[in-house]
Amino acid sequence: MSSHDLHLEGAPFLKEQNAGLYEPAGSKSLGEATERSSKQNRAIAAEIPSWQDWRESARQIKQFAIANLDKLLVQFEERISARGATVLWAENAEQANRLVLDIAREHHVKTVVKGKSMVSEEMELNHTFEAAGIRAVETDLGEYIVQLAHQRPTHIVTPALHLSAEDVGKIFAERLGEPFSADHQHLTNVARRHLREEYLKADMGMSGVNFAVADTGTLVVVENEGNGGLSTSTPPIHVALMGIEKVLPSIYYLPVFLNLLGRSGTGQKLTTYTHLIHGATPGKKLYVIILDNGRTNVLADPATHAALHCIRCGACLNACPVYRRVGGWAYGWVYPGPIGSIVTPGLVGLKSAGKLPFASSLCGACQEVCPIKIDIPHQLVHLRHRAVNEPSPMNSLSERLTWKAWAWAMSGSKRYRLAMAAVRLGVRMAKFLPWHPGKLGAWTRGRELPRVPGPAFRKSWSRHRSQLDSHDRSDRT
Repeated sequence: MSSHDLHLEGAPFLKEQNAGLYEPAGSKSLGEATERSSKQNRAIAAEIPSWQDWRESARQIKQFAIANLDKLLVQFEERISARGATVLWAENAEQANRLVLDIAREHHVKTVVKGKSMVSEEMELNHTFEAAGIRAVETDLGEYIVQLAHQRPTHIVTPALHLSAEDVGKIFAERLGEPFSADHQHLTNVARRHLREEYLKADMGMSGVNFAVADTGTLVVVENEGNGGLSTSTPPIHVALMGIEKVLPSIYYLPVFLNLLGRSGTGQKLTTYTHLIHGATPGKKLYVIILDNGRTNVLADPATHAALHCIRCGACLNACPVYRRVGGWAYGWVYPGPIGSIVTPGLVGLKSAGKLPFASSLCGACQEVCPIKIDIPHQLVHLRHRAVNEPSPMNSLSERLTWKAWAWAMSGSKRYRLAMAAVRLGVRMAKFLPWHPGKLGAWTRGRELPRVPGPAFRKSWSRHRSQLDSHDRSDRT
């Protein structure tokens, strides 16, 4: 996959152009890893008596925060600005990219090290840097691997979950010139050696933001590898990217979210590193870019605004039978899985992402494991209703005509029999027709059309009734 192919054009679930992890040939390692992680997280939660209390507390805190977003964001800006940070606001990804480039040009930045940031993925910031001649290096191990492979992340917590150790060994051999190895520790050491050189020569460091605390003006960055700390502290400039929904009312509430995030995301009691950044380090620059990028659209819908409660733990992805089967790329945008299916339509619009709410079995596993108790299944149903009543891929002219034809055929016995006869004939004739893969690819890729069964039930029943009537008449005579 070339760098050009990395450009994200919306969210066409299982679109033919989404080469990668789509059904029915998804990565075996991804399915096994997500199932193992989900079982582990459930077992950990079951051992904690106060787990449900934590979930309810977190839900109420986020509910309050989202309801008072305007006030809390202003308070956060005032508090962190008083400690030397520069806060900038961006309505969309284009504005955010422009702000980042302005900062880079003002400080003559040539190289950037980036900690993990889903907002950065939303912005497609690496493409912006590349176009401007700025070298940007992902420092999260998973992100570093997929960047070297010219791929997109497949999971919001573990971006390279779809790759085996052998796959990573081949990537390091091809891209870094290292001898092939499939040993996990050796591969980690290789990445660490290459990345440490990047930290030392970087002109600017970037990070995401897990939580932004309003009453203290504190940025909270949670990570396991130390790359977040090095990316934010080693270069002379730190740029933090955050969505407007990341704010919490008070530092007092932070522990409950740290307890939930570690256990739900990676099965840890607490992540290895929790960085609390209260302002700019003396002699260095700190910029905080606060991004909307469609979040107010999610906020405006009372049935979906709870999607902004998400803390990006990835638990719903691990529990989802659809995600396990198709992988992250199939969802066509930054946020895959159940949370992506409710967040993405709000961020990019139903016209681009109207198919995503239908990429679910509505089994409810996502809601059971969500640490913030987001009612994902009911939001999916709501978005499905909107998708078939508003301009979207599910409400195109061809879609409407198809359903009208179906309704017409199903609303009368004679029409129903005629339609079923046409289906039976079509299945018989399919093997003789030059089907175009792009038309029936999702139906025929990896599966065969079913064999036509015996006579239709109505015909068999009619014949059977005729025989019974004949017997009755003969008995009476």
